[in-house]
Amino acid sequence: MRPDDLIGYFAAFLTTFSFLPQAWHTFQTRDVSGISLGMYSSFTLGIAMWLAYGLMVSAWPVVVANAITLVLALAILTMKLRFGRS
Repeated sequence: MRPDDLIGYFAAFLTTFSFLPQAWHTFQTRDVSGISLGMYSSFTLGIAMWLAYGLMVSAWPVVVANAITLVLALAILTMKLRFGRS
């Protein structure tokens, strides 16, 4: 593996897994009161765009990180839409 790929995978690991505690907390509590719908919507769209970019240029660290983050972000966004109205 090339050194630049190692740096990319390490950066992907750190940024993706730093997201996990917040996602886990949201899944457990279903408390979405502190989550901005506008911010999370644009964040999720941005993650989807990064994933598309990574696929287009075959940047696998970008693809892996953003695929995982997109699943988590979509789950939280779905919870915000479902539980944020009550």
